[in-house]
Amino acid sequence: MELTTFNALAEPSRFRIVNLLQKGPLTVGEIAERLDIRQPQASKHLKVLLDAGLVEVRADANRRNYMLRSEPFQELDRWLDNYRSIWNERFDNLDDYLEKLQSDMKKRE
Repeated sequence: MELTTFNALAEPSRFRIVNLLQKGPLTVGEIAERLDIRQPQASKHLKVLLDAGLVEVRADANRRNYMLRSEPFQELDRWLDNYRSIWNERFDNLDDYLEKLQSDMKKRE
């Protein structure tokens, strides 16, 4: 898992841009307007996301549309998968423990 992915997503404005781009491609101006930031700020954040490989840009006449790349998010999902199995096991153990507690309490009644 690339550390640059986490560094890029750690900044709140970039995280919000990624959330916006989940709905589809947007221009810098559209992103700036929706996040209520200036266009140079949006461009700066998009450059970081682009350098981290999280977004790509496509020219359409005189517009530059930014969109998410799926590969880094698939890699992030695979990385998280290791932790999901640990979490699931721990939640299962907690469920078993709580059921045992409830059973013990019913026996005391």
